[in-house]
Amino acid sequence: MNQGALSGFRICDFTGQLAGAGATKWLASFGAEVIRIEDPVRQGRWDILRGMEPFVDERRGVDMGGGFNNHNTDKYGITLNLRTERGKEILTELVRVSDAVTENFAAGVLEKWGFGYEQLKAIKPDIVYVSNCGFGHQGPYSSFKTWGPIVQAVSGLTFTSALPDQPPAGWGYSYMDHTGGYYMAMAIMLALIHRQRTGEGQWVDLACTEAALTLNGPALLDWSVNGRPTRQPVQPSSNRSRWPPMAPHGIYPCAGDDEWVAIACRSEDDWQTLAAIIAEPWCGDDRFATLADRIAHEDALDAEIGDWTARWQKFELQEQLEEARVPCAAVQRPQERIDQDSATQNFGLWPTVTHAKMGEVRVDGQPVHFSKTDWQMERGGPCLGEHTEDVLTRLLGMTPEDVARLHEEGVL
Repeated sequence: MNQGALSGFRICDFTGQLAGAGATKWLASFGAEVIRIEDPVRQGRWDILRGMEPFVDERRGVDMGGGFNNHNTDKYGITLNLRTERGKEILTELVRVSDAVTENFAAGVLEKWGFGYEQLKAIKPDIVYVSNCGFGHQGPYSSFKTWGPIVQAVSGLTFTSALPDQPPAGWGYSYMDHTGGYYMAMAIMLALIHRQRTGEGQWVDLACTEAALTLNGPALLDWSVNGRPTRQPVQPSSNRSRWPPMAPHGIYPCAGDDEWVAIACRSEDDWQTLAAIIAEPWCGDDRFATLADRIAHEDALDAEIGDWTARWQKFELQEQLEEARVPCAAVQRPQERIDQDSATQNFGLWPTVTHAKMGEVRVDGQPVHFSKTDWQMERGGPCLGEHTEDVLTRLLGMTPEDVARLHEEGVL
């Protein structure tokens, strides 16, 4: 059993997709016992990722979703029909032996089931209840439902993301599902620390749109104080840097099909070093003499640098510029970063877990390492109801015969 930093904590978990499941994955990887509760009637449809690509082979079904497996490693999975009185009684018993209840349903779902915070507190006075929904449980938008891209649009993140002369484009994936999960993991652990110190439980009401709003940082304050728009017409969003000003600062083509390198000159020394390596007449052009000159002629500067980088293989150029201490990195494809980069391999970021049906599968690890109580990932995400008998017999004292009867009665 994982004896990590969070071993000893038990989580009664209703989270799904990524904004919630990604949070409790952190807890499980550091040793918490996360018991994921799902509905047997809807056959895994609480979490649409259960049956969604990517798949490891031709098999399909609610136990074969690659994303679900990735976000639910080392969790226990049980089914419980909360439409039945006995199902509600069993959930009540599970809450009594848990430290926290976590969910990322729309606001009010657990309340409708009879398990809102007041009911949970009546079952276990020191329970920690952490909810994560789009707009939280208070305010005029609390009844609205969201997904990651909606959160990004409402919070202003989508507006700030656009190529020159193009409409806002979002970030290509549900960024706030990932980030919402990180915020939720922090919220759960902070509430558990408070409980450990004081014996006091509480309700943590997390609004994913508000979490996203904080990521705008001082750009919002810049508007409120100075009246400067976040996306200025004269300088649409791009890879160029204005805060702080740097030039050159961008992504440049390299030899081959769709191969690129990132270069960022932070200072005059960086530029002079880069110019000495390039060693072409245009590097001494008056248009590029100072930072202000380079910014004023940035189109021309980027074109010249792009012509030069296009002669190089990206990793060769990266090695040369890194040796000269000019900030530079090849734009890596997934296979290059995961399978060919020695730094990634040494950090162990993609461990292999064993799934009950898929077999051995690589998953996302955690981007940190603890010298004493590090994370571990060994089991894949639970198949639907995979651990129902284990959890109910081990924690609630039922017999296998009791569990079999409850299955027959439609409770599990």
